[in-house]
Amino acid sequence: MKRLDRLRASMREQSVDLVVLGVGAHLAWLTGLRPHADERPLLLCITQSYTGFLMPALEVDSARQHTDLPFHPWGDDQGPNVAFADLLITSGGDKAQSIVLDETMRADFAALVQDALPGRARQFTSTTVGALRMRKDPDEYSVLKRNACTADFAMKAAWDAMRVGMSENDVAGVVRSAFKEQGATPLFYIVGAGANGAFPHHHTGETVIKTGDAVVMDIGGAMEGYSSDMTRMAVMGIVPEGYQAVHEIVERAVQAGIAAAKPGVRAHVVDDAARGIIAAAGYGEYFLHRTGHGMGIEVHETPYITASSQTVLEEGMVFSIEPGIYLPDRFGIRLEDIVILRKDGPEILSDLPRDLKVIHG
Repeated sequence: MKRLDRLRASMREQSVDLVVLGVGAHLAWLTGLRPHADERPLLLCITQSYTGFLMPALEVDSARQHTDLPFHPWGDDQGPNVAFADLLITSGGDKAQSIVLDETMRADFAALVQDALPGRARQFTSTTVGALRMRKDPDEYSVLKRNACTADFAMKAAWDAMRVGMSENDVAGVVRSAFKEQGATPLFYIVGAGANGAFPHHHTGETVIKTGDAVVMDIGGAMEGYSSDMTRMAVMGIVPEGYQAVHEIVERAVQAGIAAAKPGVRAHVVDDAARGIIAAAGYGEYFLHRTGHGMGIEVHETPYITASSQTVLEEGMVFSIEPGIYLPDRFGIRLEDIVILRKDGPEILSDLPRDLKVIHG
């Protein structure tokens, strides 16, 4: 397993003796498994010499279809403690002095590990699994590119269908159907018409789209275990007063962020570049969020492109660049592209232009 080999190399570099993962994105990335998650502890323990699961007995037969890794099963009549102790002894994890815990696992699962290994040095996955996940390999790039194309298709389908008099939910329904048509699972579809666009995470509802509305459309779907995420703008018939100038400012902020993104620079430099354009234009207080987030198995993952982030960007990292300006009671504008960082700068995954889209009808 190439990823497991990479993890063990990282563990050696970081002097980590034991990594313990729960059900979630880290486990899916490492093993391809997405087992059922409930209150029963299901953990993967990795040392230099052994990788094995603490596995609820009722999950064994199903999980065995997807992995050859050893199981240490436990039943509801026994509880997990004896099986977990056996897993630690078999793996050598009982002698671990430095452990990494999956920060996304349930607190009671983490307590099970810490109770079994009291007094050990403990950290989370940022320097091991998390760091490895940030750099996408060619296969991951291919899947992410395909996902970006599904979002392009869904956005164009929405534009083709949009008419004055439709509700935000009507448009969201078109987006959902377009993702499903391509074999993707719809994940989110923020449609913010008019003043609703000034809420970055507007809850799409029954607001009716009117002539002159600027509509924020932030959509994403999932296919082959990875995700898409993009934001574009549409204007219904008549461009609102002042909209064109603000759209151009946000577009220049996107371009500045793209230009600043290079291997070796810290993530905050990208945020600084995009935010600087908006602040210089007098709209700094209306840029309400970070410039971007990493994307892969999860829609939001590291690296985060924030004003305070000291993460050094590396070739293969995938993240969004999505500055915005949100004017209360008027409109909001956000333009978002997902990029993969190449040695000479970012490659945009979407093929859909960020130009102003005016819809007549």
